[in-house]
Amino acid sequence: MRTAYSVETVRAAERELMARLPEGALMQRAAAGLAAACADVLGRVYGSRVVLLVGSGDNGGDALYAGARLARRGAGVRAVLLAPGRAHAGGLAALRRAGGSVAEAGASGVRLVEQADLVVDGIVGIGGKGGLREEAVPWAEAARRGRGVVVAVDLPSGVDADTGEVRGAAVRADVTVTFGAYKPGLLIDPAREYAGVVRFVDIGLGLGPVGGARAGAGAARVEALQHADVARLLPVPAAESDKYRRGVVGIAAGSARYPGAAVLAVAGALRGGAGAVRYVGPAGGAVLARHPETLVSERGPARAGRVQAWVVGPGAGDDAATVGEVLAADVPVLIDADGLRLAEVGAVRGRGARGVPTLMTPHAGEAAALLGVEREVVESGRLAAARELAGRYGAAVLLKGSTTVVAEAGGGGAVRVNPTGTPWLATAGSGDVLSGLGGSLLAAGLSAVDAGSVAAYLHGLAGRFAAEGAPASAEDVAGRIPEAWRSVVRAPAARG
Repeated sequence: MRTAYSVETVRAAERELMARLPEGALMQRAAAGLAAACADVLGRVYGSRVVLLVGSGDNGGDALYAGARLARRGAGVRAVLLAPGRAHAGGLAALRRAGGSVAEAGASGVRLVEQADLVVDGIVGIGGKGGLREEAVPWAEAARRGRGVVVAVDLPSGVDADTGEVRGAAVRADVTVTFGAYKPGLLIDPAREYAGVVRFVDIGLGLGPVGGARAGAGAARVEALQHADVARLLPVPAAESDKYRRGVVGIAAGSARYPGAAVLAVAGALRGGAGAVRYVGPAGGAVLARHPETLVSERGPARAGRVQAWVVGPGAGDDAATVGEVLAADVPVLIDADGLRLAEVGAVRGRGARGVPTLMTPHAGEAAALLGVEREVVESGRLAAARELAGRYGAAVLLKGSTTVVAEAGGGGAVRVNPTGTPWLATAGSGDVLSGLGGSLLAAGLSAVDAGSVAAYLHGLAGRFAAEGAPASAEDVAGRIPEAWRSVVRAPAARG
């Protein structure tokens, strides 16, 4: 599990560690890791041209000390001081002793940035809020125009460490070297897009990339599953299993106008590990033509037969009665697409009050409609939107998008972010496949959060396998779910 922590938690861990270490030791650890990462990026350090963009805080100190290490190895290191009177004194002295120098802050300094082999972004640390200040923007733009690799110190300057929001200009890094713990903004778009490749440097905080003993209850803000985590959660039939022990998922989806939604949701469910799939709705003929193993009923959800979970909503049109009937069931329910619009808040909250799990799976536009805000508000603040929806409905929420996030019912606790996927998944019907897959995992006994997280992970892998750099249809994605499943369980870490 890759775990990211809030700025408050990281700062507290830093204070605790610094109280036990000699003065400056923690910064030296960070600088050593940063310098090593920069050397790896450069390949050949001797003779390379390095420019440091240095702000006023410890972030700038890390950059200066790392620059000193590179200068001692023969790099030509110049520092641009954005706040000359407040630059880290010890780091600046170390740079000068190593042969580095301070560059002019005018046009000549901009040319240095554009011509550098490596630019180190040490402008703002993890405590920064809002975009870059006006005086820093030209330097970020010069770094982006330049030919060199941009390496951010801990976090790209101008992005929000806690939320992943970008409220103005920010540095676009090719590599981000983060210290002691991942920060939520490194895992969540839009900030994730600015971070590039993220390299973790352990400086002894006790948090680490996979959690830590001193983190404290509730300290984790964001979690990202890895192959081994997903492998442990996947349902595996035992020798005595039958289709009912494996779980039966009901699909209430499709309409005369959208029969394909039912077909694709059933396709995802059949590949999701459940023992059987029951279909209820007007697209039974289309479903049987593509998936003859499906159990089709025309009697409505309440009389369709035994199920361990329901999926409702994909392509349902205005069939509010079916949505209401499914929500009245005392089994886990996944609500998607039209079902989100038709589901009454009270009915969903009532399920939570009865202790019956519900998983909602909106995309940004649907989430915006449910929250009464513009789509851009959701896309720029995915963590906040998912938490607010989960709190309002008392249900787990899987918010689909460039970074899919899964929030617990009520909005508390850690939020899961999905690390798999491809932009090619932005295709009609892809969400229907995801819904069927998630519903199947619910029927197999996974919690709402685990079912959503695992479904998103497998769906993202299947999308990658289906696309392989070219367009892929939703049907292609469904067909590659077994391959994604096998890739997870066969990974070395998963085999343990």
